This record gives sequence, C-alpha cells and structure tokens, in this order.
Amino acid sequence: MRTLALAVVLVVLAALFAAADTALARVSRVSVDELARGGRRGSTRLVQVIADPARYLNVALFLRVVCEVLATVLVALVCLDRFTSTAAAVAVAGVVMVVVSYVVVGVAPRTLGRQHAPAVALAAAGPISLLATVLGPLTHLLILIGNALTPGRGFRHGPFTSEAELRALVDLAERDRLIEDDERQMIHSVFELGDTIVREVMVPRPDMVVVERGRTLRQAQSLALRSGFSRIPVIGENVDDVVGIVYLKDITRRVYEYREAEQSEKVEDVMRPATFVPDSKPVDELLRAMQAQRIHVAVVVDEYGGTAGLVTIEDILEEIVGEISDEYDTGRPEIEELDSGDVRVSARLHVDDFVEHFAISPQESEIEDVDSVGGLLAALLGKVPIAGSSARFHGLQLTAESLAGRRNRIGTLLVHRVDPAPREPDAEPAGAALTATDAEAAAPSEPADA
Repeated sequence: MRTLALAVVLVVLAALFAAADTALARVSRVSVDELARGGRRGSTRLVQVIADPARYLNVALFLRVVCEVLATVLVALVCLDRFTSTAAAVAVAGVVMVVVSYVVVGVAPRTLGRQHAPAVALAAAGPISLLATVLGPLTHLLILIGNALTPGRGFRHGPFTSEAELRALVDLAERDRLIEDDERQMIHSVFELGDTIVREVMVPRPDMVVVERGRTLRQAQSLALRSGFSRIPVIGENVDDVVGIVYLKDITRRVYEYREAEQSEKVEDVMRPATFVPDSKPVDELLRAMQAQRIHVAVVVDEYGGTAGLVTIEDILEEIVGEISDEYDTGRPEIEELDSGDVRVSARLHVDDFVEHFAISPQESEIEDVDSVGGLLAALLGKVPIAGSSARFHGLQLTAESLAGRRNRIGTLLVHRVDPAPREPDAEPAGAALTATDAEAAAPSEPADA
C-alpha cells in the first residue's frame, strides 16, 4: 500500500513539473516585468528564470521524467505482487501508467500551465530555481552525453527551447529561399506580439478625436465627416470620462429614419457602450478578446484610471504586417510652391526647415516642444487639427488641408502670408482634444436634401 501511495505522490510531482515547464515556456517577458514592477512575491526569482529559460526548463523536464519512470516502476512492483502471471502484471502496469502519464501528467497540468501561465510560473520560479542550482550540472552533463551520442553538433542548451528553435528554423527557411524576407519578418512579429503591450501600439490621448455626449447628431456627423473617423469616443465632463462610442453608421441610420433627429436628438441617445482595456495588457490577448467580442475599438486606461489613448484592431494588425496605407498616401514634395502664391507643406516637415524656408524668427520657447509643422499647428490650436483647422504664426496663416493615412492624420498644410501686424490668432479654442464644436462651426446652416 505504501508503494502505491508513493507512486501517486510521484505522479503528482510529475504533473507539477509538467505544469511548471509549460508555464515557464509560455509566460511572456512583459507579464514578468509587470509582476516585478508590482512587487509580487517571487517575481525576482521569476525574472532570473526568464533571463535563462533553457537551464530551468531542462531541470523541470528532467525531474518530470524521473518521477514518471519511478512511478511506473513502483506500479509494476504492485502489479507483480497482485498478479501471479508476470505478463499480466506488466501489461496492467503498462496500460495504467500510459493512461496516467497521458492524462494526469500530459494533458491536465499542461492545460493549467497555459491557461494560468503567470500565476503558475510565479509559484514555480522559487522551487525550480533552487532545484536548478543543485541539479543544473547534472542536466548539463546529460545534455553533453546526448549531444555526443547524436550525429552532428547538437544543441548546447538542449533541444527543449521550442520558440527559439522555431525562430531559428524560420531564419534558415528564409536563408534557403523557401520563404521571402517579409514572410520571415511577419512570423517573427507574431512571436513578438505576446511581448508587446497595448501602450506601445495605441493612438495616444493627444491624437484622440472625441465628442461630448450632449452634442446633437448633426454636430457629431459633421465631426465624423471632417475628421474621417467612423467611430468616435463620447465623453462626459472631460477626456478621462469616456461614456461610450458613437458610430457614424448609427447616426446616419437614425437621421435617415427620422430627419428631425439630427437636431432634436443627442449623441448619448445613439452611442454604444465603450470597452476599456489596461495599457499593460498584452496585445495578443487583446486581439483574441476583440475578435471574440466583435469590437474594433477600445479605450485604453492607465494605472490611475485615466484615459491613455485608443486602440483598434488595425493598430494590432500593423504590428504583424507593418504600416497599413491607403490610396490617399501618395508621394508629395515636402514644400510645394503654388501658382496662387501660397505654399503647400507636408505636415511632417521639420519645424526648423519650415522656419528657414519662410525666413521667420520665432522665439525658441515657441518651437522647442514640437518637431514638425503638423505638431506646430496642433500646439497653436491646443488640440488635434483636422481638415480646415487654421491658426496664425508670425504672419503666416497655417491651414490644415488634407487627411492622410489610415488614422486620418493631417497630411498637408496650406501656408498663406498675411499682414504680419499683431492680431488675435484665427484659431479654434484650446482644449484637450478635438470636439464637435469645430465641426458645427464648419457645417452649413441647413443640411442639403438628398
């Protein structure tokens, strides 16, 4: 009876080592860094383990194999005591241990290790670290013996680091011209997706276009048409108070069904609930969640609960396939002289080149926090510029002329020389982000009939 109980204990230990092996191989460096910053107990050891995973994974694999083999031997001894036929005892022991090894050691703990990788890895880091200190030389010796018996050079750290091995195979396939270079980069991007957090791919708060909940459907529709965005966050008191998301198609449908609704109904009447995600969430998890919930946009919040930015499915896909451009992204010169005497400049034109071309002398404090002409216009407005936004700067009238790219950012600006005498800037009121007020000012007094 004691022999059978010892076999059960060994099976349980084998399952624990299998769960630890899976969790340590699965957990991302981003998750480990978040645990360390949060001061979680055992996170320091886990950081050390993730820094050199092969050493600890080899120990976990070695101990799992030892426990399974010893458990099999003990079960065989029990069966030999219970059965008079040696063949029957061996057959029963073999069948029992195959089922136990597959289900109890192979399936269940590995599933738990993948589903709860951070928690399991955090719990296993301490024991595995101690065991690696004692058994590390032994596993290293066994790997050397295995490499000596294996034709070829073998692997210095063992053949058990699957992700690194697969990355190497991808590089080898590209080198042998089995796949293209862009395909190799895409596969590597998929691996890196788990180590990327939302904060790295989101549209930052200063670039957000928002609408107040009390604005009319006409104002929201005008804002959507001018900015080029079909989904706009709805705010309450300020940008940190996001209460929903309004869709252009919902506004259009409502106005089509009831024409008077564009003036009588508010944005909050047609907005949809907003989805909030932390800025530390891994991008691969967010992509799966957005696919499951069928949402295309989510509001990103920081550790204090404030609005940090906005993230869309396209932002995540760009991490895999690269920058997504549209048919409006055509090559243009950075500075283009027009027949009218005005000058069209790229929003990406460096502000120093802009100042030099137009021979103006702004104060250093006026341009020290901006790098491009588009950034200069945004600083003058105090908000995100959209097509038609205008401001004056040292006798120059800067007007946002066109949108470019998937995020509908300003692509070009029209520069017109005006009377350099001091006057009030012809700019929209400052604010944290572009709102429906700008769109209503540019909208016609009465909508045109269809």
